[in-house]
Amino acid sequence: MSALRNAIKKVLIFLIKTYQLTLSPRFSHGSCRFTPTCSQYALEAIEVHGIFKGCLLAAWRILRCNPFSKGGWDPVPPKKTKEDK
Repeated sequence: MSALRNAIKKVLIFLIKTYQLTLSPRFSHGSCRFTPTCSQYALEAIEVHGIFKGCLLAAWRILRCNPFSKGGWDPVPPKKTKEDK
């Protein structure tokens, strides 16, 4: 199962990086209200939290990136350990 998870993770990372290299530069500068950008946030969230939770965090971030949000610094939350709970 971990091989499948690893393959899915690689595909997601490839798709996000492809977006960053091809589509993102075509948008005007400053189109993302947050730092890091939503696509960079998605990459970091998937790396830190795995596929499922990382995608949920990225989706929530994209939903918050709109004209009604003030944006600003919004890093990926650290992964909680057993000691943190």
